[in-house]
Amino acid sequence: MTQELVLTNARIVLADEIIEGTLKIRDGYIADISSGSSRAGEDCAGNVLIPGCVELHTDHLETHLQPRPKVRWNMDAALQAHDGQIATSGITTVFDALRVGLEGDTEFGSQEMSSMAGAIAAASADGRLRAEHFIHLRCEVSVPDVVDHFDELRGNERVRLASLMDHAPGQRQFVSLDAYRIYYQGKKKLSDTEFAAYSERRIAESAANSERNRRLLSERCRAAGISIASHDDATREHVEESVALGVALAEFPTTVEAATLSREAGLHVLMGAPNVVRGGSHSGNVSAIDLLHAGALDILSSDYVPFSLVQAAFLLAERADIGLPHAIRLISANPADAAGLSDRGRIEIGRRADLVRVQDDSGRPPRVCSVWREGARVA
Repeated sequence: MTQELVLTNARIVLADEIIEGTLKIRDGYIADISSGSSRAGEDCAGNVLIPGCVELHTDHLETHLQPRPKVRWNMDAALQAHDGQIATSGITTVFDALRVGLEGDTEFGSQEMSSMAGAIAAASADGRLRAEHFIHLRCEVSVPDVVDHFDELRGNERVRLASLMDHAPGQRQFVSLDAYRIYYQGKKKLSDTEFAAYSERRIAESAANSERNRRLLSERCRAAGISIASHDDATREHVEESVALGVALAEFPTTVEAATLSREAGLHVLMGAPNVVRGGSHSGNVSAIDLLHAGALDILSSDYVPFSLVQAAFLLAERADIGLPHAIRLISANPADAAGLSDRGRIEIGRRADLVRVQDDSGRPPRVCSVWREGARVA
């Protein structure tokens, strides 16, 4: 039986313009877009209608699995709580980031990551999730057994993306040892002596393992059809290495140089939406807004705050003078394209009806009112 839904009296954000009009959905896909209001259909009260957000890198799931130190929540319940917050933040497609190669700053074990990957696949198959979930493997290349852990997970059908990262002191995100000390010594509550020993061990692991593991992991990703992301590239040499490894996505480059060179090499450049909302990087690296002005920003990721995607897009439209259609592409069309998801990310006839109704209150954060995934109301 054909299922139809009409959304009317909406400010519809298309690829390059906004129209005041009506959207018709048929069997989960956009069937018609027209100007003007209709007497029939759901009245959107003049709110903004945008494509569902596509999130490529969120670490948010772990906060539900471990809500307090030493506390583990039921895995299925944690996933559902995470999914609920994702959907009500306007995200209809999400790549959940799971750690591969545990460098000692977490209480999670590799078996827990494998179990969570299995839970995501099972819940997706059973239709128990509001958003569509894929898996993003965060591969810590400095850890000796990261390739073994990757091999345990790469057969999961939801795995679509893997990032190659090195969080050892003196590397990429933490070129500044002072920044590394502030972040890790406080987080791990280490004495100066303990922190010095920890740093020495991590530096040695990076020197011994990173180059080899980057090569092995990239070979495995290419063989399995898994897209590769670099993480925290800072220099020309980092970008050249990423290109040689077949990287398609540059995540959180830490300098204007790295972001610009990545874009010139054909990589999609991703930065954190919290960076936009906060007005800068919490690690002291390059500002996402600076990259936007330099023409070197394609995608925003919510990273650790799901709602930051919608919030950042509306902030940029208001303050960065780029217009709402451009800002919305950063959280919908561009990440969809980067992930090879050609059926979503835009409000166009024939695309999936993944949609978000947003109330835009000037001077206050926007409010997500309704969310549809493939034409079905999920929030």
